[in-house]
Amino acid sequence: MNPMAMMKIKGLLDRFRSNHPKVPMFFSAASQSIGEGSIIEISITNADGKKLCTNMKVTADDLELFEQLKNTAG
Repeated sequence: MNPMAMMKIKGLLDRFRSNHPKVPMFFSAASQSIGEGSIIEISITNADGKKLCTNMKVTADDLELFEQLKNTAG
């Protein structure tokens, strides 16, 4: 990855963490309890009040992907 792009992403992530401090704390706590068979549910309510929701059952392949992403992110 381009070093300048990485620096930009780091800055954006730092700003995101500052604007939404509970989100990284939630993901950190949640990552400790996610295992194969866990259900992850994501819900979004847009500004008009429309709701979108989905869920997934975590597989061994998903856990491998999560681990790789975690190692890449540092």
